Amino acid sequence: MTMSRESYLECIVAIPKPNYNPPFNITRASHSVLHVKDLAKSRAFYVDLIGLIVSDEDKDTIYLRGVAEACHHSLVLKRAGAPQSERIGMRCFTEEDLEKARHYFAKAGLPAQWVERPYQGRTLHVSDPLGVPLEFCATMTLKPRLLVTFEKHHGAVPHRIDHFQVLVPDVQRELEFYTGLGFRLSEYIAADGSDDPLFVFLQRKGNPHDIVFAPGSGPRLHHAAFSIPESYHFFYVCDLASNLGFAENIEYGPGRHGPGLALFIYMRDPDGHRIELFNTHYQCMDIEDEPVRWDASVAGKRRWQLPARAMWFAEASRFAGVEPREPAHNGNPMTLERYVGAAR
Repeated sequence: MTMSRESYLECIVAIPKPNYNPPFNITRASHSVLHVKDLAKSRAFYVDLIGLIVSDEDKDTIYLRGVAEACHHSLVLKRAGAPQSERIGMRCFTEEDLEKARHYFAKAGLPAQWVERPYQGRTLHVSDPLGVPLEFCATMTLKPRLLVTFEKHHGAVPHRIDHFQVLVPDVQRELEFYTGLGFRLSEYIAADGSDDPLFVFLQRKGNPHDIVFAPGSGPRLHHAAFSIPESYHFFYVCDLASNLGFAENIEYGPGRHGPGLALFIYMRDPDGHRIELFNTHYQCMDIEDEPVRWDASVAGKRRWQLPARAMWFAEASRFAGVEPREPAHNGNPMTLERYVGAAR
């Protein structure tokens, strides 16, 4: 007998039902704002190595985008005394959605305020219930899309920003909050024999994720991810990193994820901020699509590369002015150190 959608979701107590009529329309992950100590070193990493395009820059700020992006920026680097993540940005569909968002957050007891930001239309600042600083806008200044302007392509040729991963002390609370905003759960990882989610992959734009929440001291930004076009770009960017003096900035990969199947590489910028490059996704937009559950042990075994070092699980960028809190548990991940120790 085929189980109905309602019965399926009721069986998974920890997974909230999708909200198909959200209070306002969020369309996708939009941009990340990072504080860096040395703009020249950061420029060498993100532009000369990774291959992001400079939209605008001055002595204190660099605005970057991928070659497939027409919007002005998907990564903003600001000169500061200490490396931090200032905010993560989401796009709303219309200015009316921004007004609806302000009223929604006010009703939820989450103070929101209008701010002015260069190259963006009206922008709304708010923090989610765990303190993740968010920025919503509906429009940006447009720049030429450089997807087929091949003479501008270099490094890993990043196409566009795809998602953020955030470490938080309470994954379940974030799952419930963002589901209420209309995000749909595409996949989740749970401890073997449990349906309580450890990792949750949430999306608005129709591929597996715009934002991922994982257990850890937080909230802290684990990484921002950019899509790249070809598998050989993973190896090319590693060779280029060696030539440019960034070999030690390669943290994890190239490899293949268990959930999602994407090829990936994680790199750390000169300030320790983490970026992911990846190249494959599937569509996840139809109403029949149900959340895919992974046992933690199965998700780990599906990969063919060695596990990540402990630093990949534990280290992340602090949000400005937000004090991290410890989670009740972190799932006891299989780190490279544990793996090597068990093999002896």
